[in-house]
Amino acid sequence: MKLYYVTLNTVDEARQIGRSLLEQQLAVCVNWFPITCAYRWEGEITEEPEVVLMIKTQSGLQTEIEQAIRDRISYTNFIAEISPSHVNECFLGWLNREVPYEVTNKEAQ
Repeated sequence: MKLYYVTLNTVDEARQIGRSLLEQQLAVCVNWFPITCAYRWEGEITEEPEVVLMIKTQSGLQTEIEQAIRDRISYTNFIAEISPSHVNECFLGWLNREVPYEVTNKEAQ
C-alpha cells in the first residue's frame, strides 16, 4: 500500500482529482483538508491557504496518479509517496477488492 500527500490550491481541485482517481480505480479512498502553508519564494516568506489531498492506493501507481493530477493543474505542487509500515488487515482487504494489486502492478511482472 502507498499513501500520496498532495498539495493543491483549492478544495475544488482536490475534489476533481480525488473523484477522478476513484473513478479510474487508482485509489480506494481520498481525503482533503485545508491547511496554511508558509514558504520562501523569491527571497520572501509567504503564507497562504492550501489544500492537502491524501490518496490511499496500491503501490506501482505513481505515474498514473501524477498524470491524473497534471491533467487538472499546471502549477508546481508537492506530491510525496509515503509507505506505511503497518496497515490494518480490514482496510487492506477493502483496498485489494477496489484497486486490485494484480491489475495495478502489471508492469512489475
